[in-house]
Amino acid sequence: MKILAIETSCDETAVAVVEAEGEIGNASFSVLGNALFSQIEIHKEYGGVFPALAKREHGKNLVPILRAALTEANLLHANYEPLIEEQKHNIEKLLEREGELAFQLIEFLEEVEVPKVDAIAVTHGPGLEPTLWVGINFARALSGAWSASRRIPIVPVNHMEGHILSSVFFEEKIKDVPLPAIALLISGGHTELVLMKDWLSYELIGETQDDAVGEAFDKVARMMELPYPGGPEISKLAESAREKSAQLDTPLPRPMLHSDDCNFSFSGLKTAVLYALKKTELTQDEKEKFAREFEDAVSDVLIKKTKSAIEETGAKALIIGGGVAANKEIRKRFENEVAEIKLYLPDVSLTGDNAVMIALAGFFRYKNGDTALPGAIVADGTLKLPS
Repeated sequence: MKILAIETSCDETAVAVVEAEGEIGNASFSVLGNALFSQIEIHKEYGGVFPALAKREHGKNLVPILRAALTEANLLHANYEPLIEEQKHNIEKLLEREGELAFQLIEFLEEVEVPKVDAIAVTHGPGLEPTLWVGINFARALSGAWSASRRIPIVPVNHMEGHILSSVFFEEKIKDVPLPAIALLISGGHTELVLMKDWLSYELIGETQDDAVGEAFDKVARMMELPYPGGPEISKLAESAREKSAQLDTPLPRPMLHSDDCNFSFSGLKTAVLYALKKTELTQDEKEKFAREFEDAVSDVLIKKTKSAIEETGAKALIIGGGVAANKEIRKRFENEVAEIKLYLPDVSLTGDNAVMIALAGFFRYKNGDTALPGAIVADGTLKLPS
């Protein structure tokens, strides 16, 4: 089957077309089309994602990104056929808050044949609710217009489940993952340890009590007057410090390192950086030392807590997912220090938000019977993984 996937949870507008076959936990996939527009440059001046602007940009870019993904998948064929007035009215009502999106979509739909896709997968949480709604309503509009010729169901997808499945996606397959597994989800909005006893079933083992790890990277980078997004900038400086064997004179704290649970805290580490910076002349060398020590502190905590979760649960595999999984030092540390069980790290191209991961999760959810009536799909910014 062919799945069209839509991702608008934050500041990436992404659409993918993926062909899939098999069953839950043992499936093969072929990425036919994959298009993404990143808003990073647009949000840089704000030092972070500005939700209203992100929502507007999704509305501007969804149709061009859809066109690009369908073109790459060889599923875009010209065939002018006007929509009936009821179809236009439904699209305009669904997208009435999205500026020109309704006009763009109607024009696009009247120019092309209905593509041969079998389902539409769309992120419905977690994320920024205003941006999630853009993707959901876009999916509803597409399903409504295209289902006039044949029914195309919608599959609501949990964004974090997408990250988990993209981390075990190798050589166009998801198979032979030993269970139970621990998933460490590290991103700008999440730091979680999740036990996956079986496919599509999750239990939260530990989570951040304050800042997410990616958020901490960005906040510390801002204190050091580094550009947004801060994570990659800190990593570059830290790598330079390691090459010179340069280290900070006074170590930073490792919050909750020895607590008897699997929870995290990064607020205290961030505050320690703030006070230390106030006492320091921030030369380039000092920036590099601070970056290394901060990255080391974060890595120490992530590894210690993850090892505790593995020991506590008897997990046979460790899955690491989310945007911070692109960090070179964190990847290397886990590869070197967690060797007792099977380790799954995502391809760097799939660490950030993307629609391929939504298609993977969408296929498993479709196989699980988790389609939804269009009107029943609701954006949920704090959506949890299903138990």
